[in-house]
Amino acid sequence: MGWIGPKGEDIPPHPRQEPRFEGDLTADHIRFIFRDCADFGEREVLIGGDPEKRTTVFFINGQVRNERMNDYILRPLATSQLLREATPEAAFRMMTEGIVYTQLVQVCTTLDQAVFALINGSVVFDFPGKGKMVSYFAATEEKRSVSAPDNEPSLKGAKDSFVESLRTNTSLVRRRLRAPELKIAEIFAGRQSVTPVDILYLEGTTNPELVEETKRRIAGIDTDDLLQTASLEELIVDEVDTAFPMIAYTERPDRFCAGLVEGRVGVIVDGIPLGYLLPGTVGQFFKTGQDRSQNWVAASFLSILRYLCMLGSLFLPAFYVASVNFHPEMIPARLAWSISEAKTDVPFSTVFEVLIMLLAFEAVQEAGLRLPGPIGQTASILGGLVVGSAAVEASIVSPVVLIVVAIAGIAGYTVPSQEFSAALRIWRFGLAIAASIGGLFAVTALAAVLVYRLAQLESFGVPYLTPFAASGSEREKGHGVIRWPTHRVKFRESALKTRNQRRQG
Repeated sequence: MGWIGPKGEDIPPHPRQEPRFEGDLTADHIRFIFRDCADFGEREVLIGGDPEKRTTVFFINGQVRNERMNDYILRPLATSQLLREATPEAAFRMMTEGIVYTQLVQVCTTLDQAVFALINGSVVFDFPGKGKMVSYFAATEEKRSVSAPDNEPSLKGAKDSFVESLRTNTSLVRRRLRAPELKIAEIFAGRQSVTPVDILYLEGTTNPELVEETKRRIAGIDTDDLLQTASLEELIVDEVDTAFPMIAYTERPDRFCAGLVEGRVGVIVDGIPLGYLLPGTVGQFFKTGQDRSQNWVAASFLSILRYLCMLGSLFLPAFYVASVNFHPEMIPARLAWSISEAKTDVPFSTVFEVLIMLLAFEAVQEAGLRLPGPIGQTASILGGLVVGSAAVEASIVSPVVLIVVAIAGIAGYTVPSQEFSAALRIWRFGLAIAASIGGLFAVTALAAVLVYRLAQLESFGVPYLTPFAASGSEREKGHGVIRWPTHRVKFRESALKTRNQRRQG
């Protein structure tokens, strides 16, 4: 049964067709599937130079590396004396057992196998009458080189980051975690994109139920494409009706490996230069790659500072609105006099000033992100000058409002996760509006709603407020706000329910 559309029309279901292509494995079917494809190529090859032994090779230009196909595949097949003297059956067997200089050889028995081998960069040889084809992997390795991370700079640590190539990313992980217990399961998602998705975990450490649940959710993705991050994130998380991110991601392999050692499940998608770590909890979004690279006292101080800045970014505009409108007795007399004098020529209410400045701050930030680098920097500087100094001089906003909004904005940038910071900015608007309606009582009530909402969330069966929702026992030491010395952190985080709880002796 299909769906009923908005105009009452019957929309057919989204069938999952297996196999994708039906029919016998023949050269004509291959040609039919890749008809009207300018990059599809084929040519005839004489095996061993014998005119009686002919085969047709299929390939896709751009997917295969020409030197690899010519030198390591076509040349041995065309010049081998053994193939020239062998019978057709013996020649077919030798072609699958090592006469060609490539390590990945596959005997295709179905049309799907041959088609996807071509798409993935193999050259496929047809042998009429056998019902089989032989594919040799000769894919091009053109990709962006490994470089320093852009969004997670490292002051004292590794300087490499994930790229768009799946195998390059898994090799970056293997170079750090050399344990044979590191397992990599692969699932293809997206009907049209057929995107490889790798699931990484440490066998014997990671909770098996978490691994199976991750595999089940990714295997259940039923969409045409898996090309953007949201295509994966929104289809496997427990809750999508929230602004807060439910999955942590990183572009740094060292941080990704640290998550695997903690007992989390890692997910890497081909074409996306990020590594996901499941489950996602609040504690993850406030950690940085530097926390384990510097002295534990300094790291703990900075961690506490990030949490305090988060609270300031969230509540400072609302606290200012509530204090000016409803609780002026909370403001020192001299400061209250300065605020009152600064607002003398401003025609707008306090909440309107704050909201206007918050919106202007978001607009300037969005413009700086979307424009090209040099233009974006110019637009940010110009926007800051116009929105800041000019607005104050024109008596559109008071200087105190400008200071409050600037402090809240800068404090929000201390949150390592930009997605978590974006969610806080959304709630910052709501808290400011609540403060204009009911003062600190309304702010407290809405803050309680926020905490209640976060307490409801779970990520793959783990409370979202972990480690604040944890028991606080010895096993939680080193996983909260304070970064304890490494030799004192004996256990892994209990909320992950790892099979091996102890992380060191």
